[in-house]
Amino acid sequence: MYDPMRPPIAAANDDGCLAAMSGVPVIAAWGMGVDSTAMIIEWVARGLPLSAVLTADTGVEREETYAFLPIFQRWMDRHHIEHHVVRYVPKRFKHWPPYFSLLENCLTNATLPSISFGRHSCSQKWKIQPQDQWVNEWGPAQRIWAQGGKVVKLIGYDSSPADSRRYAHREGHISDLYDYQYPLRDWHWDREACIARIRAEGLPVPIKSACWLCLAQKTSELMTLPPWCLRLIILVEARAAPRLVTVEGLWRTSTRERPGSMTQFIRERALLPPAEIDAIIAGAPVDLIDFQRVAANIPVRERPTMREWIDRFNEGVERLAA
Repeated sequence: MYDPMRPPIAAANDDGCLAAMSGVPVIAAWGMGVDSTAMIIEWVARGLPLSAVLTADTGVEREETYAFLPIFQRWMDRHHIEHHVVRYVPKRFKHWPPYFSLLENCLTNATLPSISFGRHSCSQKWKIQPQDQWVNEWGPAQRIWAQGGKVVKLIGYDSSPADSRRYAHREGHISDLYDYQYPLRDWHWDREACIARIRAEGLPVPIKSACWLCLAQKTSELMTLPPWCLRLIILVEARAAPRLVTVEGLWRTSTRERPGSMTQFIRERALLPPAEIDAIIAGAPVDLIDFQRVAANIPVRERPTMREWIDRFNEGVERLAA
């Protein structure tokens, strides 16, 4: 457990870490949440090597998470840490309007994030893949790979039961390119230790980093979302509804605590007026299909983007709600 009254000191194996990582590129995956933030702070305090920090932006993080991003970026700048925000960039759009976020991807394909279907390809596509792509083009990684070595990648799984389950899922995963390290587990830090470390650094504690379209979102977290997020959740479920067979919505299936549809929960808890919910369900998917049909006849370089349609949707429902 981290003791905020004591300065960071080297762990018993830190000298070994320094020797093993001498000249080896070290990348930290920063998810903009508590665990990975504390991991980076303590890693740097221990004087361990860190070549760069990578953050994958899905485009659907909570407003509070995006507000914390520049705060920690300034901290990294003060500690002379190279850092980059990376994003998945589609290369071919066929006849679709160009899209650049997980939300836009779901609306384009009339589907839900893959986690709602029991898969995790959205994380692979929008988080892991853009980080790996950046490293693939990075000189230090290319040089170490040419020598038969690996890039060290730091991942912020803590010692709490929840992260222990996530770690167990990954344990034994072997890569020809990466040596995955889990410093928080080596230090036996749980989430409370991570929170204490961030506060001791004089930084605000970020909220849990998670997409607001994610199945893992709790009902208490959904209830704190701003209206514009709730409207887009309704739109995503309404757009995907004709193709849903085995799942009810973004939460997949109902439990005793909540329905499988986030729209139903929003309606039941009166988080938006019923008339507004009904108007989105009845009109927005049809308008979106018409937009896609028109866009298909426009050359891709001149084609309006999905983001432009979403901006128009947001402006329209804001006017109706006013």
